[in-house]
Amino acid sequence: MVDESKYKVLFRVNSPEDIRTFSVEELKTLCSEIRDYMVDVISEIGGHFGGGLGTVELTVALHKVFNTPHDLIVWDTGHQAYPHKIITGRRDKLKTIRRLNGISGFLKRSESEYDAFGAGHASTSISAALGMAVARDIQKDDKKVIAIIGDGAMTGGMAYEAMNNSGIIKSNLIVVLNDNNMSIAPNVWQISNYFSEMISHPEYNKFKGAIWDLTGKLDNFGDGIRRVTARLGSGIKSMLTPGMLFEALGFRYFGPVNGHSLEQLIKIFEQIQNYSGPILVHVTSEKGKGYKPAENHVQRLHAATPFDKMTGEVIKKSGSPDSYTSIFGNALVEIAKEDPAVIGITAAMPDGTGLDILCKEMPERYFDVGIAEEHAVTFAAGLATQGITPVVAIYSTFLQRAFDQIVHDVALQKLHVVFVLDRAGLVGADGPTHHGTFDLTYLRLIPNMVIMAPKDESELRNMLYTAVKYYGPIAIRYPRGSALGVDLQKGFAEIEIGKAEIIRNGADVALLAVGNMVEYCRKSAEKLLGNGINSEIINMRFVKPLDNKMLDDIAARFNKIVTIEESTIVGGFGSGVLEYFSEKNYKNEILRIGLPDHFIDHGTQEELHKIVGIDPDGIAEKVQRFLSKNIKQGVA
Repeated sequence: MVDESKYKVLFRVNSPEDIRTFSVEELKTLCSEIRDYMVDVISEIGGHFGGGLGTVELTVALHKVFNTPHDLIVWDTGHQAYPHKIITGRRDKLKTIRRLNGISGFLKRSESEYDAFGAGHASTSISAALGMAVARDIQKDDKKVIAIIGDGAMTGGMAYEAMNNSGIIKSNLIVVLNDNNMSIAPNVWQISNYFSEMISHPEYNKFKGAIWDLTGKLDNFGDGIRRVTARLGSGIKSMLTPGMLFEALGFRYFGPVNGHSLEQLIKIFEQIQNYSGPILVHVTSEKGKGYKPAENHVQRLHAATPFDKMTGEVIKKSGSPDSYTSIFGNALVEIAKEDPAVIGITAAMPDGTGLDILCKEMPERYFDVGIAEEHAVTFAAGLATQGITPVVAIYSTFLQRAFDQIVHDVALQKLHVVFVLDRAGLVGADGPTHHGTFDLTYLRLIPNMVIMAPKDESELRNMLYTAVKYYGPIAIRYPRGSALGVDLQKGFAEIEIGKAEIIRNGADVALLAVGNMVEYCRKSAEKLLGNGINSEIINMRFVKPLDNKMLDDIAARFNKIVTIEESTIVGGFGSGVLEYFSEKNYKNEILRIGLPDHFIDHGTQEELHKIVGIDPDGIAEKVQRFLSKNIKQGVA
């Protein structure tokens, strides 16, 4: 429980309007207390952590200077916006963040008028803010529009598309670049390296300091030179600061500014808030600032489950099986050691995808392209043309961003690229922006694509081996979290493409399942058996191509058939089965069980499975109703 008595300022803040009357000293106290409050709450419940610790002063300064919510603040993703939530009326709700019926871990327009734009994926803020700025101009309004983008998000090409367009349109727009040399993993943004080298170079600092000292001795005339120098848009300033790129794109560049100095931040925002055209304020900060365990953590405790407040160590549950992520990572290393053509590609998520294991074991075979999924896929396509076997490991929800590249650059040319989709299905606390609910649909419609989903970790290993041996575009999708704990055999076995397997024989109904739903069907079958229903369970394994011989056999033996998937019911595995039965003019009754055709909020995976009815109890109940004709052929 949070001890409110130790906070002198924080609990006086219920909206940004409250802080606009505070002195600088009170604001500094507020910043310190926001950090303490985040540590107190997030250590107990878990959540995104390091990014918000690094943006405390920036958040306070923005809300101090700008008239929010009339003025619009657009955050890139939500990792860095916890302080924003705290001072915009959601302080007491922070203890519910990412929990069922609690507040979102990201920005959400329906949650607060202060959340100008919903965002869970990176590199969107400048595009959205420019749209808002142009809308303001059309409506002849006076509101300010400010986009905050982290340096990690600057690895995404969309940010540069937006900046280029901003320079052409020339609407009044402020972009704050929060440069902490981190995204989730250590940054792979080359411009960040340039910033660091430029700012730290002794000759740059010596020359800049000499000019500043000289002008400081010239009284009012010197102050004038300083102001003019600070406003220079080209020439010497561009050569002496890290602003060349941004100024070439049409932005007036200011900075670097110490992102943990309230005075400097407030001053710069007050100075530039009424300037015309696109402005970029370069802020340097430290991810995890103010909490030693986060400052010392390699990823600055980007996201954490509950942890020990004193040490920062995650409180682990004992006895849990290994995660699907780590099973994949270790299997890839085993395969890569045997096959010199195999390499791994991640889009700034080495730990999240398991490729950190490859990075440690075989760094020369590991490539992190930054938050640039589109580039990752076409980069892989180029590698594939030269006989390399790229394994592209990206979260299901993030691979959506590279749909055109999968179609145009990989599948059309039938290139051998292996896609590994972690976090398929409902991911839990991260909610609708991160649920991997559409992959079976958006991949299934692509010609030449093979799609697999393992029932357990042993099958995942064999599917990865199969995918590497196959030639052509091929995808494996699996859920977030712990695997089943089945015994793993040494080595690998190749699986016949498009071959399903019968897991359990039955006589009353056929349950056709893919991926983790196979285990749920096992449990459902036991419940159904108690009610006199004998279910046959088929592990379909392949969503594309389907095992047509198995489907023919099932159609001949069962009148009632149920498909089960942890994916949207629209266009997924069940739709594929229906299409085949329609083509063959089969008259069997088919019930599709899957995720409903709407966005699903956050909660634990178990809670969400129960709510949408794809947990073992929900599946058993729907099957029983289907057999008793309370559900007609269709969707449950």
